[in-house]
Amino acid sequence: MEKVYILDFGSQLTQLIARKVRELGVYSEIFSFQRPVSKLKKEKPAALILSGGPQSVYDEGAPLPSPEIFELGIPVLGICYGLQLMAYLLGGKVSSSDKREYGFAELEVRERTGLLAGMKDQGQVWMSHGDKVEEVPPGFVVTGVTPNCDTAVIENRAARFFGVQFHPEVIHTKQGIAILSNFLFAQAGLEAGWSMGSFVDRKVKEIRAEVGDGHVVCGLSGGVDSLVASMIISRAIGDNLHCIFVDNGLLRKDQYQSLMEKFKTRFSLNVVGVDASELFLEKLQRVASPERKRKIIGREFIHIFEQEARKIGGADFLAQGTIYPDVIESNPVKGPSSSIKSHHNVGGLPKGLKFKLVEPLRKLFKDEVRALGRELGIDKDFIAQHPFPGPGLAVRIVGEVTKERLRIIREADDIILQEVGAAGLYDQLWQAFAVLLPVRSVGVMGDRRTYQRVVVVRLVQSVDGMTADWFPADTELLSRISNRVVNEVQGVNRVVYDITSKPPGTIEWE
Repeated sequence: MEKVYILDFGSQLTQLIARKVRELGVYSEIFSFQRPVSKLKKEKPAALILSGGPQSVYDEGAPLPSPEIFELGIPVLGICYGLQLMAYLLGGKVSSSDKREYGFAELEVRERTGLLAGMKDQGQVWMSHGDKVEEVPPGFVVTGVTPNCDTAVIENRAARFFGVQFHPEVIHTKQGIAILSNFLFAQAGLEAGWSMGSFVDRKVKEIRAEVGDGHVVCGLSGGVDSLVASMIISRAIGDNLHCIFVDNGLLRKDQYQSLMEKFKTRFSLNVVGVDASELFLEKLQRVASPERKRKIIGREFIHIFEQEARKIGGADFLAQGTIYPDVIESNPVKGPSSSIKSHHNVGGLPKGLKFKLVEPLRKLFKDEVRALGRELGIDKDFIAQHPFPGPGLAVRIVGEVTKERLRIIREADDIILQEVGAAGLYDQLWQAFAVLLPVRSVGVMGDRRTYQRVVVVRLVQSVDGMTADWFPADTELLSRISNRVVNEVQGVNRVVYDITSKPPGTIEWE
């Protein structure tokens, strides 16, 4: 299978490049810009894409790869900082622009025989740069300009090196997908061979080869990721898969009972239920830090899985529903991108783990996991459910987790989901949930002063969870939610609506 490597130079859009390449049917992976050329030669990617980044090529400590990446004999596309880097390393000149460009610009096409084949003039592109290429390297020509950048697109077709100063991966660049398609297929000569059907066949073989006759313990969280992971592992090794569903006391209202029934009847999984709610609450006492909460929860899950594995005997493998956004946000890529947060199944794993990990979804984005679930025959209503964090309601309670706070968040969360469903909005939203704040506010209820909790309503739209927009809910829906939460959830006297997109915020508050 042909694959494209994306070298990360610190852009928060790097993962979006990978997704767009995969949508075009070509497998892609993200690596640090420091990946050794010796590894690249051995792994033989079919093409490289150099991501954007926040720095100048002239900054002290700027991320600079080995110039030998241009001697691999494969096509290279530089985006934003990646274009400047290409020009700098190949003998061009980069300088600080008199007029910085952030936002929309119009692209004027000078040549339509290469990267910009089929492009329309005055097409909208999205810029985000301070520096620009002042002189192109030998062998390059300028094929596209904008009013403030006369080297917006540069090409060396003989060497198959291309660069764009704008971001083709974002929706704001109207012909961005066509430009990426031109690079992958017309210029790099790749074929679209990446699909969920091909992934299933390949991954089943990999799991069988890795596990052999061994036994695998798989922790089910109640979400899509862990279920899809268990289903593909089950297809590979059958009864040697042992699923464990832990009631950690941090699940939604009535979620544990209803899911246990579904796992056994609808999916025919071999599932053991473990009630560890008191244990988790005890471990989380007086813990306010979200990072500590995630790591405590991850550690306790592992301890329970180890106990259950001893009962089974011979279970040397632990399966997890880790997906690519978990890996990227926890930042094991070790590029210059910032670490956003540790996920309990990545940064929360204890040292000295006794299991060998099996993570069949580790390189998949959320929308790809859902497509894989459909490929495996999982019911649409389960596949379409909103993501629920592995640490559960612990990261929707800002501050310490207590039984009283869990009661409040469960009831408020249930009301929000009921109202979103009644309004016919559930399938339009990526997530809908409540957040409990560690503050109280003054109110008046029944002519008496109250001093009670504040609940946040969070409704967002997204494709893959890497970026998201807050949902412009109508006032009638918000009014119904607010009235019901205040009247039905004892201990709450104020409801607020979160109108923050990702970035700059994250979807979850912790």
